[in-house]
Amino acid sequence: MKNFLLLLVLISFACNVQAQSKTIKGKVTQMDAPLANVQISIIDSDISTTTDANGLYQISAEPRDVVKYIYPGLSDVQIMVEDVTRILNIEMTQKIEQLDEVIVRNSNRKSQSELEEEYKYRPNLIKTAFGILDSETAPGKIRFLQEDEINDVGVCILDVVRNKFASVRVFGDCQRGGGIYIRGFNSISQASPAVYDVDGQILTNAPTWIAPASIARLAVLNNLAMTTRYGSIGAGGVIVINTKTLLYAGNIDGKPYDQAKLRNNKYDNSALSTVNFKEDKPSYLNELLNAKTEEDAKVIYENQIKKYSSSFYYVLDAYDYFSNKWKNKEFANKIIEENDNILGGNPIALKSLAYIYQAEGKFKEANKLYEDVYTLRSDYAQSYLDLANSYRELGLNQKAAAMYLRYDYLLAEELLEKEEPVKVIMDRDLNNLISLKGADLVSTNKVKEIKLDDDFKGTRLVFEWSDSEAEFVLQFVNPEKRYYNSEHSLAADAERIQIEKRSGFSSEEYLIDDTLRGNWLVNATYLGNKSLTPTYLKATIYYNYGSASQRKETKVFKLGLRNVNQQLFSVSNAVSIVAN
Repeated sequence: MKNFLLLLVLISFACNVQAQSKTIKGKVTQMDAPLANVQISIIDSDISTTTDANGLYQISAEPRDVVKYIYPGLSDVQIMVEDVTRILNIEMTQKIEQLDEVIVRNSNRKSQSELEEEYKYRPNLIKTAFGILDSETAPGKIRFLQEDEINDVGVCILDVVRNKFASVRVFGDCQRGGGIYIRGFNSISQASPAVYDVDGQILTNAPTWIAPASIARLAVLNNLAMTTRYGSIGAGGVIVINTKTLLYAGNIDGKPYDQAKLRNNKYDNSALSTVNFKEDKPSYLNELLNAKTEEDAKVIYENQIKKYSSSFYYVLDAYDYFSNKWKNKEFANKIIEENDNILGGNPIALKSLAYIYQAEGKFKEANKLYEDVYTLRSDYAQSYLDLANSYRELGLNQKAAAMYLRYDYLLAEELLEKEEPVKVIMDRDLNNLISLKGADLVSTNKVKEIKLDDDFKGTRLVFEWSDSEAEFVLQFVNPEKRYYNSEHSLAADAERIQIEKRSGFSSEEYLIDDTLRGNWLVNATYLGNKSLTPTYLKATIYYNYGSASQRKETKVFKLGLRNVNQQLFSVSNAVSIVAN
């Protein structure tokens, strides 16, 4: 029976990833200028081409092929081709050259990469803006405070350091500000106060915003050989602070940390409300919005659909317009039905509409679309997560659990790519289902195998985007009006994007602890998707996550205007935030 099931799965995969050669077109630029003679090739094949004088190119590729772009002095770019890939406009960036590490034989000095690997379990290492220092080989004594030595009852860094080190003096307080002298007040050279190196960010003012509980490791540097890299501002010595975000790998104590509080990023209310810029709306939508009556709007639609008959973005905009502007659900549904040929067979279109349906509470209609996407993309991890959560919205908890476990089975059989960030979200959703709906959903042994030790309580945010090529920045502003930016782009983290493409996953989660009452703001800056088209972003907000009173809310945003920070929504009663 198991072999028969395995055969069916393999046949399904073969049908979905059957090689279909297609022509990929695009333009390669650097700082908005076209790049000629960029070397473009399909990895592990003989297919290659170059861009012309205008940076334009085209190349033949198949789904799962990886297109590589090479240009002297610029960082290489690799993009995996998908079933919907037609256009790939690539922005190449400057390559940052690094000197090869020098290996010294018969020496106890270790390379930076070796120290990076040892950092988590060697307390005598400290990360600075200029690399990791090892107290065993440093050109001077490094004095440490470890996490278990830090009294988190204190209000700020001044309380942490006060009376902890000989000859180190603290002046001022956490309310009015202050500083730290490492080399003493009586120096004939009129010693300067210390500067601060916080996770590689050099500050001249005491970072009093950092909560002591957020500090994982603190070091005092007062040897000239160690502080000379900081220049003249380091003349008074350096206080190096490594926060727990550097050690965040599976939540050391099971709790997230407020990354917005770990950096002195003051929010200036610069994000624009979506109603404040018409540029984000296509001309056809502005024409509809200017209609005086519903009948006028219908006439405009009948004329427009002839022009935009191949654009599912137009169909979704028209649906949303008549559904919300004129409250005509029947006509809006008719638009979808009449343009089914535009939506069908396109996973991006189907997912975008499914997001809209979920936000409207039309869970049955959304489920049908997710089933269609699963048929088209059974080799995508996201298909399993979407369909499982969709079944759960319908109260079909047995089917939801079965879908989570099917994904787990395919990983065990090595039929799907196993990537830890994907597995974390999958396991958390399954664990939540089991916790709230009962262990009778799966066998006792399976529960023990899969269920996480997850006691997180608070607000959970899960973001999902329709187009896996989408690049954006999510901004989280805490109740104290400090912000944390999380950038999802090739330039910021190419390895992360490769993991998502390999596994077919387009989600990420953020956990917000509820220990501080107040409002969080969530903003987004759209960076594009390698074609001049919008991307639909879905945000699922779980309130009171993990408790019997857990509830969720789904919001959908169409991101179109690039490089503009826009407001999305706010979340109340939250504090600590971290990305998995």
